Amino acid sequence: MGSTERLRQITDAVREAGQLSVAELAELTGASEMTVRRDLEALAGQNVLERYRGGARSLLLRGEEPPFALRTQEAPEAKRRIAAEVASLIADGESVVIDGGTTCLEVARALRDRRLTVMPLSLHAANALVGAPRLKLLLPGGEPRPGELGLTGPLAEASLAALRFDTAVIGCCGLNSADGLTAYDLADAAIKRAAIASARRVVVVADAAKFSRTALASVAPASAIGTVVTEESAPAEETDALAAAGVTVRKV
Repeated sequence: MGSTERLRQITDAVREAGQLSVAELAELTGASEMTVRRDLEALAGQNVLERYRGGARSLLLRGEEPPFALRTQEAPEAKRRIAAEVASLIADGESVVIDGGTTCLEVARALRDRRLTVMPLSLHAANALVGAPRLKLLLPGGEPRPGELGLTGPLAEASLAALRFDTAVIGCCGLNSADGLTAYDLADAAIKRAAIASARRVVVVADAAKFSRTALASVAPASAIGTVVTEESAPAEETDALAAAGVTVRKV
């Protein structure tokens, strides 16, 4: 098990149980207690959990999204493959709105050298696009969410309502045919809905783990999605159900 996968497993296990000992986590992950202690220190530094002698307790409530910095370390190669596939779907000259989140950040990087008009909905993605020589960069208003730096609120929603994009690239916290697209944060869900409403085509990016989750806030039904780009390992029963609902599913 790689360190990134182990950190996510520890995060999920401690959040589910409330608190766990170093010995319990070592047994769960198959790592040494010394390795687990180092992992706990790293996660404590990201405010994911609180250390105590011999174990750790979660600082994340059930249903809360792990911090952005932790998620950037998860499946980086898969995210780059997804981003490259999304980039191949977008023609030069298009106008594109890009959602927040770690996979959408990779999409922004993949589009940096293209001749496009792009509005990023996070400061992370905006920073990745600043100075791109052929790209026209539009910046929305709004209030950045701590850590995520996704732009939310009335100013961001008004920016989206004033424009019409060819393509919206949308991230998600959960995705399945029954519940559609869902998000952990209510303000983030509102921005995703506004971005979807502003675009002629909706492309959703989702790693395989997103198909096993349904988050608190409903964003859109599956019928609102044009294309989903995901990993080869995404569960076939879910991707087949989305395809049956009229969604184009591309696995990379």
